[in-house]
Amino acid sequence: MTPPSLLPGLPELTTLPEWQAFVRATGHTHRHAQILRILPAAGLHVDVSAQPLSPALDQAASDLLAVRGFERAREALFAGQAVNVTEQRAAWHTMLRAPAPIAEVVQARQHLLDFVHRADTERRWRNIVHIGIGGSDWGVRLAVAAFGNTGVWRQIRFVSNIDGHAIAGGLAGLDPHQTLIVVASKSFATAETLENARRALEWMRAADVPHPEQQLVAITAQPQRAQDFGVPSAHIFPFWEWVGGRFSLWSSVSLSAALTVGTDVISGMQAGAAAMDQHFLQAPPVSNAPVQMALAGIANRSVLGYGSLNLAVYDSRLFYLVPYLQQLEMESLGKSVDIAGQTVQVATGPAVWGMPGTDAQHTFFQWLHQGSDGAPTDFIVCQQADHRWPGHHRQLLAHCLAQREALLRGKSYEDALAEAHALAPDDPQRQAWLARHKTHTGGRPSSLIVLPRLSPYTLGALLALYEHKIFVQALIWGINPFDQWGVEFGKNLASRILQEWAGSAPPSEHDASTRHWIDSLS
Repeated sequence: MTPPSLLPGLPELTTLPEWQAFVRATGHTHRHAQILRILPAAGLHVDVSAQPLSPALDQAASDLLAVRGFERAREALFAGQAVNVTEQRAAWHTMLRAPAPIAEVVQARQHLLDFVHRADTERRWRNIVHIGIGGSDWGVRLAVAAFGNTGVWRQIRFVSNIDGHAIAGGLAGLDPHQTLIVVASKSFATAETLENARRALEWMRAADVPHPEQQLVAITAQPQRAQDFGVPSAHIFPFWEWVGGRFSLWSSVSLSAALTVGTDVISGMQAGAAAMDQHFLQAPPVSNAPVQMALAGIANRSVLGYGSLNLAVYDSRLFYLVPYLQQLEMESLGKSVDIAGQTVQVATGPAVWGMPGTDAQHTFFQWLHQGSDGAPTDFIVCQQADHRWPGHHRQLLAHCLAQREALLRGKSYEDALAEAHALAPDDPQRQAWLARHKTHTGGRPSSLIVLPRLSPYTLGALLALYEHKIFVQALIWGINPFDQWGVEFGKNLASRILQEWAGSAPPSEHDASTRHWIDSLS
């Protein structure tokens, strides 16, 4: 049964007195870390001290969560109820990492472990080509990049884009006889993925691989389609419709990562995510890290008017964390209609962007510090490094803390004027001019997430932290974070254009520009 808080008829957010109280309380906060709030969560430490905080805001947030049915909705999520109301199904990714999951998940885990163990024992497949896109791609890339820097005897290539250069580069230089093709697609109907898989099969046949289908694996919620494609049944790794694509890393989609960096990495990530699940379930809202990050995100986006969220990841191994979280947040929260079908009257889902520090400091931090808009920033850093150069890590930590402090504290005109005096001691007019250029407004919100070190456990906890943060934000906004109709619309239009070019469908109505290019590029 869908919980009452998720049924059509949900009150529009801005009509709620609790929302109005939240808006007022947010407006009266000062974002200069006057309240120290560091939240231990599944081995991580989440510092939200530089976010909007006050006792009044805590009370308003508690009332808002209650009127939105937070506890009922959280229970429904973990119970496998149909929280994805527009598609009438569960979003039960938490079950995939549960310590004692349902029988189907146990069986799927064992299938993956057995496959990897056999491949490792027989030293089969020196090369993995992982073909998938979106949720079937980013998480696997992230896991491999985070933990594949040493001790990896298989190489892995990723092919996601339909651009022919992608599949050409993915196959270039590999021995077809020692290559396993892993095709990950929930629907097993994703046009880009299947077209690339066909090219990979042609490549193997052209090299006289005796039975290329024996070097083909499918990961899908539609096993019959994979079988029809030619994948042997023993090489099909099913998962379920209640696993959303952007949450599918916890499923058999992680097979390619397991083959590359080991099954211990995957089980460690699942354990860390399960620990964050328990924190989210048990911690009271004021000390609940996903809840507090969600409330900060609501305040920053819907009250203070920030249009984006920056991710400043101070660990180069987490390069792919940015696109992973981009998809997770923007596909989940990029909605403007609530569950009742009403237009949401506040700004939802920010644009998410970023790159690893310290490169980011030399790319866009000037805009963060002194741009007219600015953006809240999530700083992510590891307390301990896994390399032998402690001086490097001290510099990395110093830069992370300093950039966050600069955004928070700013620089007053008076302080800037004192600096300018040293640069132009005999020219008061120039001093005043320079001081205006060197002033920083400060008060720009941020969170600091500290991992003790980068391990599968802490990475899993970090990903689950963001999953639950998004769930809470969607609940307050009243939107469904588990569908993606916008993505489907574009796919359908592309399919129609291809049919027109093939002559299997008559020309349909298009705007003048699209019609011109359909005719010109065919």
